[in-house]
Amino acid sequence: MKTKTELLLELWMEARTRFTKQLDGLTSEDLRKKLLPAPNSVGFLIRHMADVELLFAKNVFGNPEVKVFAKTVIDGHDTGVWTDLQELKEYLKSSFETLYSIVANQTDADWETVISTKEFGAKTKAEAFGRIVSHTAYHAGQMAIVNKYGSE
Repeated sequence: MKTKTELLLELWMEARTRFTKQLDGLTSEDLRKKLLPAPNSVGFLIRHMADVELLFAKNVFGNPEVKVFAKTVIDGHDTGVWTDLQELKEYLKSSFETLYSIVANQTDADWETVISTKEFGAKTKAEAFGRIVSHTAYHAGQMAIVNKYGSE
């Protein structure tokens, strides 16, 4: 029988493929695409998902060693600077590995621990983890639509 951690990691990994499978076909030109009047480009969405993964590692799972400067969250909108595909992929790989390693070390009891963040208040770690799963899927859908129908 699988642990809660194994099951939740499988859930997240499956949801995350809706995002990661899109990365293989992206070009640097795609990063600038927007679907007007929406303000966010494909590049911004990639950076934002990585920023939020690191924020989860630090704030939800309480790892003080995680260093994150969540520029997309701080700015709140696309400033047009997320145009280096290789850099974005490397940052995303790092954010994934950081969050994965922290989540993989959770015990079944840890998932019932209540944490509190300014973004969404008091939640169990399991409930909070649901936010990262849905956040990734939500923005993966946005990214697919922007990349398909958007333009520079």
